[in-house]
Amino acid sequence: QVQLVESGGGLVQAGGSLRLSCAASGRTFSTYAMGWFRQAPGKEREFVAAISWSGGDTLYADSVKGRFTISRDNAKNTVDLQMNSLKPEDTAVYYCAGRYGRSWYGDLMSRYEYNSWGQGTQVTVSS
Repeated sequence: QVQLVESGGGLVQAGGSLRLSCAASGRTFSTYAMGWFRQAPGKEREFVAAISWSGGDTLYADSVKGRFTISRDNAKNTVDLQMNSLKPEDTAVYYCAGRYGRSWYGDLMSRYEYNSWGQGTQVTVSS
């Protein structure tokens, strides 16, 4: 498994932007599909975005489509989430997750597909 560490969270006003980054340790990062999930207080952890091992395929939740962009750099072992036009309802703890294997098949929107998780980073959007 890879070890994942998120950074970049913080407090931002509605309409602002933040960029989250997830650093992975281990030499097998390029064999993982990567995802971002979030969890607001009292709510289930929900899918935000996913990216294939090569970066050639991406998937987004409808709630963030057009506002968030996921990207990865396999040379640096990082996956980023650029978040623009933030809304108060985007407030949550954001988690980076990895799913071993280069296949793009399966339910990548399901948290149960992922076998490596970071500790999370808080994003708070004020109105």
